[in-house]
Amino acid sequence: MSTDGKRGLLLSYGSLAASMFVVGACVALSKPLAAVFPVFLLGWLRFGIGGAGMLHWLRRPSSEPPLTRRVHLLMFLEAFIGSFLFTVFMVLGVSYSGAVAAGVVMSAIPAAIAVLSWVVLRETISLRVLAAIACAISGIALLALAGPGSSEIASAGSHRDHWLGYALLCGAVLCEACYAVIGKRLTTVLSSRRISALMNLWGFALMLPAGAWTAWQFDFGAVSWAVWGLLVFYGLASSWTIWLWMTGLSRVPASRAGVFTVMLPVGSACVGVWMLGEPFGSAQTLAFALALLGLLLAAWPAKPARLA
Repeated sequence: MSTDGKRGLLLSYGSLAASMFVVGACVALSKPLAAVFPVFLLGWLRFGIGGAGMLHWLRRPSSEPPLTRRVHLLMFLEAFIGSFLFTVFMVLGVSYSGAVAAGVVMSAIPAAIAVLSWVVLRETISLRVLAAIACAISGIALLALAGPGSSEIASAGSHRDHWLGYALLCGAVLCEACYAVIGKRLTTVLSSRRISALMNLWGFALMLPAGAWTAWQFDFGAVSWAVWGLLVFYGLASSWTIWLWMTGLSRVPASRAGVFTVMLPVGSACVGVWMLGEPFGSAQTLAFALALLGLLLAAWPAKPARLA
């Protein structure tokens, strides 16, 4: 591989890792925001804020062909599953369980993407990528052995609500897997900028009925300026992660890109510990060390094949 090719691949890896880390941070930040805003109002505002910053990306470049009916369908499915349903499942799941607990469940994303890309895209999965997936899952799953702190259980409500949060987060895992696989198909015909803008527009439209209804009954005057600032950051950051992910996905197979979703629970747990005061000990440290090892296994360049 040439020097430019290696540099481009490293930039793609960086885009994928940064995208998932920021998504994880937004997963954790959705917990305090969901305590203020109803879930559909929060989603509607999130897509509205993010979409406003990407309106200039909606225009079709001259290099892109017009959207076919198939691409329109894929774009709708990408927005409905990867944005609308993921946001609903993720916000509700985190509000019932917690940011660190979300990291435990979200560790299943790499395996889900690898299996789905093998089934749908017929991508081969190398032994090293399989080892990376195993490191990611086993590393973050160590968080479950540490057990949630007492404050997390108290904030999650009843024991029944706690497991409901885990079930909702499992739904978010499946949504994220579909998001990666459908996105790989879209990057072959659309630019990452246009995909990002269209996804925010679709997300805003899908959230509009329920979001507008809850907005009509919501007291916006009771929201503090600090919460508004957090909401603006949440909306912009969540939207730009789409562009980062699609930029990296355009050059990396979906099964390998899925390994970088290990950064999602890392980002979620980091914000949960540093900003939300959730517990973090030796088990969490070992878990993230294994997660980063899996990331290195996936991203490390392969040796060139020997010539006969």
